[in-house]
Amino acid sequence: MKTRKIGLVNYLAYGSGDFLGAGTTALTAAWLLYFYTTFCRLSPIEATFIFATARVLDAVVSPLIGFLTDNFGSTWLGKRFGRRKFFILLGIPCVFSYSLMWIGDMSFWYYLLTYLLFDVIYTMILVPYETLVPEMTDDFKQKTKFSGARISLAQMSAILASFLPGILLTHFGKDNAISFFYASLVFSVLCALMLMLVWFCTWERPRNAWSEAALRAEEEKSQLSLSQNLHRLFIELNSTLRVRIFRQHLGMYLGGYIAQDIFNAVFTYYVVFVLMQDASMASSLLGTMAVFQFIAVIAMVPLCIRFGPAPSYRIAVVLFGLSSLSYAVLYYAGLSDVYSLLLLVSAVAGLGRGGINYVPWNTYTYIADVDEVITGRRREGIFAGIMTLTRKASQAGAVMLVGIIMQLSGFVSGQKNQPYEVGHTILLILSVGTIIVLVFGFMVSLFFKLNQKTHGVLREETLRMREAGRVEPEKVTPQARETVEMLAGMPYESLWGNNNIGYLNRNNHSKL
Repeated sequence: MKTRKIGLVNYLAYGSGDFLGAGTTALTAAWLLYFYTTFCRLSPIEATFIFATARVLDAVVSPLIGFLTDNFGSTWLGKRFGRRKFFILLGIPCVFSYSLMWIGDMSFWYYLLTYLLFDVIYTMILVPYETLVPEMTDDFKQKTKFSGARISLAQMSAILASFLPGILLTHFGKDNAISFFYASLVFSVLCALMLMLVWFCTWERPRNAWSEAALRAEEEKSQLSLSQNLHRLFIELNSTLRVRIFRQHLGMYLGGYIAQDIFNAVFTYYVVFVLMQDASMASSLLGTMAVFQFIAVIAMVPLCIRFGPAPSYRIAVVLFGLSSLSYAVLYYAGLSDVYSLLLLVSAVAGLGRGGINYVPWNTYTYIADVDEVITGRRREGIFAGIMTLTRKASQAGAVMLVGIIMQLSGFVSGQKNQPYEVGHTILLILSVGTIIVLVFGFMVSLFFKLNQKTHGVLREETLRMREAGRVEPEKVTPQARETVEMLAGMPYESLWGNNNIGYLNRNNHSKL
């Protein structure tokens, strides 16, 4: 695909959009459970039930939004504003709903409804946003730079999310919930401004650059009835998990991110109830992590280009795993009151977390390329929907599990002093729980073979298939065949729609 000239402003404008994804997620992951149990008097189970309920809703909303963005281009609004960017534009004024979640002393039902409202808005914006890079370019290095800009700016938002609550708690008092409301309001304003930059400085793949198969699919989809479209949605969702490299990608993604969710959910409790320090110290340590996450992302861009995503990911996993274990080691060795050691461990944790954050979102931008060589179509939206669903579902599941375990250990909401067993439970979750999930991601990464070299071969073969409108096994070299079959997970002759993956391919294949 011939792309427009891409400059620094495009990279930065696109990356700024993740102030919504990373910034609000960082603030929510580190503080919302603590906010609910400290300032809203919700029990850990009540608080985590809110997260779980949102995931039930999200099981429908995320794939549906992905499906809509893949098919919205044929509508008048889609042609006028873009099949992806229309939803981003619609969401800009809606991001202020985030601040409604952070008002203290309200009822359980208030917190449930405000969380669900923002969750839907978050999905409506993030799913199409995540499709933009493969829309704008096919080039491996450009995609890596876009991912680097995104995650770098995401880490900047995480730095703000880490330090800001501590600054406000110090100013307004550690027992004043208004600190969190003001922190969320800052993020609401920033997210609205950043999404405006995304709207003005990004673009979608022009229709004249679509393959014949994609254009034919668009025409066929317009002729489907409502029941056929619902059936198609179900098949398309399932078909993503039949793409082997996407399953591997999800394994790495979930291994790294669930580990961080578990860690984030208990870290503030670790500082307050194990170290017996103020929440502002948790903010300081989280801020240190965020600063080093930013440094790690910058380092990860050249590492992924030179060595590939999987080896870079494994380095990051080892760093984060060792640091997670170190927090417990410091406590049991009687050194947890040495602030300099806590800062050092937090810095190492940040380096690992930065790499874990970068690699999966970098590799995600290439998944649609592998899918295209399999199906002959561009389905960025449906993959983005599954990614967003699994991300939010994993976060909610991890936080809910942490809440249940803490309540079973004897945690009492609103109390400054907790039973002795609670501290040891927090340490167990923080160290062992985090490491178990990291090991899973590490093992999956051993099978992930997509890198700059293999992606280049894949793109050459995809261009050949686009021009011919079919596979040409007689023209492919043995080396190229081996590489493409390894990435696609099926014989070369079965590529470019000669299979039953996806709704249209499934129907056409059954007629052969």
